[in-house]
Amino acid sequence: MEREEDSLSARPALETEGLRFLHVTVGSLLASYGWYIVFSCILLYVVFQKLSARLRALRQRQLERAAASVEPDVVVKRQEALAAARLKMQEELNAQIEKHKEKLKQLEEEKRRQKIEMWDSMQEGKSYKGNAKKPQEEDSPGPSTSSVVVKRKSDRKPLRGGGYNPLSGEGGGSCSWRPGRRGPSSGG
Repeated sequence: MEREEDSLSARPALETEGLRFLHVTVGSLLASYGWYIVFSCILLYVVFQKLSARLRALRQRQLERAAASVEPDVVVKRQEALAAARLKMQEELNAQIEKHKEKLKQLEEEKRRQKIEMWDSMQEGKSYKGNAKKPQEEDSPGPSTSSVVVKRKSDRKPLRGGGYNPLSGEGGGSCSWRPGRRGPSSGG
């Protein structure tokens, strides 16, 4: 019986010795590398969160692709809508091209008509330069192709007074430039 009591009392001593050893080694490890362990745990947590979010997004995309490939009617409708939109845009482009060609043809016809008028006026002995800057004709009262309004120079207001000369240095207000001193520098 005494042996059993000795073995029982010896066990707690071994356990306490093991706990002390564990406490000393873990304590010294944390004392030496504690902050590194804390920061690495935080870093691992952040990386794990980012990767899990990316994995969720990847799974979601795979599910969407699987759903799209399962429903061929949706794919066919989408392709038909895309083809219809392309066809509509092409028709609009063709209409614009036709309008542009028509406008170019009208301008060409107008230039040809003006050349014929100038030739006729030259044959009659008149000056053809006067006809080149002819005002707009009254036979086309519709809107003109150019909205340029000719202003006379007398109607314009001058931007500055007549006596203004930017090189004179007068009338510039508080902003004036003065050249630097001539001669050698007096450095020392």
